[in-house]
Amino acid sequence: MQEMNSGNTTITQELNTTKNGLQIILKTDEDDTRPVYISGNFNNWKTQDKDFIMVKTGNNSYQYEFPNDFDYPEELLYKFTKGDWSEVEIDAHGNRTENRSTKKNSGIQNEYVARWRRNWLPFKQSFLPQVLLISDEFEIPQLNKTRKIWALLPHDYDKSSESYPVMYLQDAQNLFNENAKYGNWEIDKKLAVMSEYKIGKIIIIAIEHAEQDRIKEYNVGKTVLGKGQGKKYIRFVTETLKPFIDSNFRTKKEREFTGIGGSSMGGLVSIFSGLLYPEVYGKLMIFSPSLWVVPKLSIDSDSTVTNDTKIYLYAGGDESATMIEHVRSFKKNILASEFVKDKMKINLSINLEGKHSETYWSDEFPKAIEWLFFNTKVN
Repeated sequence: MQEMNSGNTTITQELNTTKNGLQIILKTDEDDTRPVYISGNFNNWKTQDKDFIMVKTGNNSYQYEFPNDFDYPEELLYKFTKGDWSEVEIDAHGNRTENRSTKKNSGIQNEYVARWRRNWLPFKQSFLPQVLLISDEFEIPQLNKTRKIWALLPHDYDKSSESYPVMYLQDAQNLFNENAKYGNWEIDKKLAVMSEYKIGKIIIIAIEHAEQDRIKEYNVGKTVLGKGQGKKYIRFVTETLKPFIDSNFRTKKEREFTGIGGSSMGGLVSIFSGLLYPEVYGKLMIFSPSLWVVPKLSIDSDSTVTNDTKIYLYAGGDESATMIEHVRSFKKNILASEFVKDKMKINLSINLEGKHSETYWSDEFPKAIEWLFFNTKVN
């Protein structure tokens, strides 16, 4: 209430005292055109929630005001991102920041961000996985060949007694080799960041490809590329390599903890691995698969063990004229097949600017591992 004096008359006037919501003011040192989002315990830690995008108010300055009717949790927990956990805030030294918090429901909360992650980096050396060369001549009886195979173990594997899920990946030459001709996925660095953020720990088994015979080995059955050796290769991974890994490392052996994946032709052979052995592989990580090789891919299986199968499917818009069309068609066909019958979950990730290269697969790798095995939010 406010009393106003007009001449000899005192007028009592009711003022509008509507309470404004909490206003967050953000300053950052880095000039960056990407938008800033607030992610927190109020929106399930979604990183690209359009309802929580900040308004740019000046150079490196942003603000966000919660609606008047916003239902605040007892304590508001939040972080700032550029739209993904691969681009989350970090401190001036590249370290992760702890959750920000406030119990305010109104007024102004001033915040500051020194730097942002880019493509999940930088990483901390102390969290790098243990890289073990299992053998440089691991026998493949199904193909009468030998192959170099690596294991990437959690950084503290030797200090724990835990058992871990396992992901089998193709094309090991391009996964963490700094001298790879076309670059590499940097999975060792990405695993380090994931470990630092406590997303979850996993064993990666990296299988090198067959060099000049790579296409033949990843080609399953008779396709536009001719007759391949893919079925024999899949039998090797499933019937020879996996039992060896389960006997020599602390693994969670069940299908719900076992995945297989790769990119391009490596993605295609991983699809067939899941179709041929759904009782073994419950997680498929399929990046930019060469589906053009099998335009009439048959999606069928005698197995009924497909409950809770998860597929992370990625494609880039700048890969080929048909890549996105092919992966969308594959998703539609597999979900409609009798083989699946609503038992699979597919996460289709499309980057319209994505190219057919290790750089883009590198960015998808931690997102895929998190969704496939841990299904948690970084915070």
